[in-house]
Amino acid sequence: MDKETKYAFVTGASGEIGQAICIALAKAGWNLYLHYYQNRQAVEDIVPKLQAENIDVILIQADFDDFSSLKEIEKQVFQVDAFIHAAGHSHYALFQDTTDLDMTKLWNVHMYMPMRLIQIFIPKLMKSQQGRIVFISSIWGEIGASMEVVYSTVKGAQIAFCKALSQEVGLSGITVNAVTPGVVKTKMMDQFSLEEKEILRQEIPLKRFAKPEEIAETVEFLTSKKASYITGEVLRLNGGWLM
Repeated sequence: MDKETKYAFVTGASGEIGQAICIALAKAGWNLYLHYYQNRQAVEDIVPKLQAENIDVILIQADFDDFSSLKEIEKQVFQVDAFIHAAGHSHYALFQDTTDLDMTKLWNVHMYMPMRLIQIFIPKLMKSQQGRIVFISSIWGEIGASMEVVYSTVKGAQIAFCKALSQEVGLSGITVNAVTPGVVKTKMMDQFSLEEKEILRQEIPLKRFAKPEEIAETVEFLTSKKASYITGEVLRLNGGWLM
């Protein structure tokens, strides 16, 4: 492993938060593995911006509902110094209307696949001088949300996982943290009406939604040497909505 070169594996790099994270890490000198599922165009669109920072960019397609993709990912990854899990999707419905398929997909994407990937990457992270693991969780993982019961559950599981794993790998110098955004201005909010979004905005002390770039800047900090003594933490980015 080249100790002067650092590689970050970012899941969900085609999403708005994932893209912002990739750009922030590229500016900080990280070489990148960009994971995406279906939206290859969204990833390709940011590649020129990333390569302008003189970094390596490797695209990795994988369906997190297909466990056979683990072997394919392992073949393509040779060095990992940071793992950032930004992949995910919400599911808005009454709990009793949530199907087994919905629950399985939420679990696989938010928890099972990232856990399995981390199992694969831990030996590589241990060789790194600055092993970092960051999960993009959610405010709902802390307080729960009506109509998003299963989503809240898997987001809460991410937080528990980060806290437990941080104790296990701390001796190896690997830090593990979760970021819990509140409302972020992304396409995920399009499912809500303007009136519903305005009600949410009024509940937030800062009176605005977070920008994807603000989530990305926090991730960049957590993967930097400045955050080498921060582990097992939950960093809230919610504009004062939850204190």
